[in-house]
Amino acid sequence: MNRADLDRWQRQLAARLAIGAARTPLTSPSGAVWLSRWAWVCLIVAVTLFLCGGYEAGFTRINGATAAAPDWVWAGLTVLGDERVVLALALIIALRYPRLFWALILAALIAIAYGRGFKVLFDTTRPPGVLPAETFNLIGPGHRRHSFPSGHSVAAGVFFGILIYYAHHPLSRALYLTLAVLAGISRVAVGVHWPLDVAAGLLGGALAALIGAHWAARWPGPATHPRLHLALVGVAVIAAIQLLFDDGGYESAGLALILLGLLALATAIIQYLIRPWLENRDET
Repeated sequence: MNRADLDRWQRQLAARLAIGAARTPLTSPSGAVWLSRWAWVCLIVAVTLFLCGGYEAGFTRINGATAAAPDWVWAGLTVLGDERVVLALALIIALRYPRLFWALILAALIAIAYGRGFKVLFDTTRPPGVLPAETFNLIGPGHRRHSFPSGHSVAAGVFFGILIYYAHHPLSRALYLTLAVLAGISRVAVGVHWPLDVAAGLLGGALAALIGAHWAARWPGPATHPRLHLALVGVAVIAAIQLLFDDGGYESAGLALILLGLLALATAIIQYLIRPWLENRDET
């Protein structure tokens, strides 16, 4: 590819980003209301759990009840909170909805500071580090440290929170909210988090999504900046590639992760390489 071809490709990308940005409004007052109410519910649940039963409240009951479902169900739901899965899903929609993609990136940065900051600050012990193995159902790796908050719940809250913010229909928002909650509950079902961790994680994810969307509205330019967009897409591509080789310890979800990784990579190749090449070939 010579310099002229590269310049043409960048102009085409900038044009597609501008068209994609037009599909998504800068702000969504109704989406902000949904996220605000969701955050309040998460806070109330977290405080109620702590006041009624302490930090470990509700774990045995929820973990025992969810054990009735097959392990692959909870493994499939829990990987929705894997940061690599979130980036792979974002890669699929990045070019069509660049403003949403940019808001998600900003929200993710806030969520990382929230989730990892509190994990280091509190360094609480997870269920496998406290309870005898025969007293609860464990699916996948038995992590023992850095329990509060649930990182998977934070990631699910961010991703589905951004979708809730920009969605047009209440039914879509209800579906996204349900998926986020199920991803959070799955962390209790697989036996590696207390319910309070999940409530705090979803709370942080919802707030990060709300703040990220607000920042994206005040700073919309990077959403359509070709070079920055490609740099962020490159990070998402790396995450998608990782899904092909690492199931995160959830073997029953391995095939789904591989298929998602392949879908995300194929989408990126078609949108960013094959389609521009075909258009340039037709022009010449």
